[in-house]
Amino acid sequence: MVDHALEIVQLDQAGEQALADALSFHASRLLRIVELRIDPRLAGRVDATDVLQETFLEARKRLGRYLEQPRVSLFVWLRGVTLDTLITVHRRHLAQMRDAGREVPLQTAAAPQASSLSMARWLIADLTSPSQAAIRDETARRIEQVLDALDDVDREVLILRHFEQLSNDEVASVVGVKKAAASRRYMRALARFREAMTGVSGMDQPG
Repeated sequence: MVDHALEIVQLDQAGEQALADALSFHASRLLRIVELRIDPRLAGRVDATDVLQETFLEARKRLGRYLEQPRVSLFVWLRGVTLDTLITVHRRHLAQMRDAGREVPLQTAAAPQASSLSMARWLIADLTSPSQAAIRDETARRIEQVLDALDDVDREVLILRHFEQLSNDEVASVVGVKKAAASRRYMRALARFREAMTGVSGMDQPG
């Protein structure tokens, strides 16, 4: 378990090097978040690792302000910087696509939301054999339907807890609710997801 207080002390003492170390330590989780929330239209155009490189540059600029008032854990702060960076990347690349003559609405770049399709792909990632191909697409469609039917906040809490692997405390700070409320929403969303997915084979449900 990460000692957040220790991370803050190290950042305060070692500065940029400690920031680089922290970003490296959290890289796998942050990459997962980028891959989950990146605009599908940018597939093949943007590498998640490039987004993290830009995140480091932006985090370095903001580090002083964060250390003055570290109200959230270092990971939650880095997650926020990563999402802000992803917004910038979306706008830049979608603008380039528009310049190339493609009809791309730029306003959608301002909200890097996780798509149900992205989450479905995460959940069926292990279904790769030829014998599983038939159920893979069917399962993905069913997962998309279930996730889309959830309340927006419950859906986001499920994303944060299961897909982004945030703790309940971190979810509460991100969503802006009390810890007990975050826990209740997660359990409610999880129960609805499990109920809706009953009888669907070939997948591991969130747990």
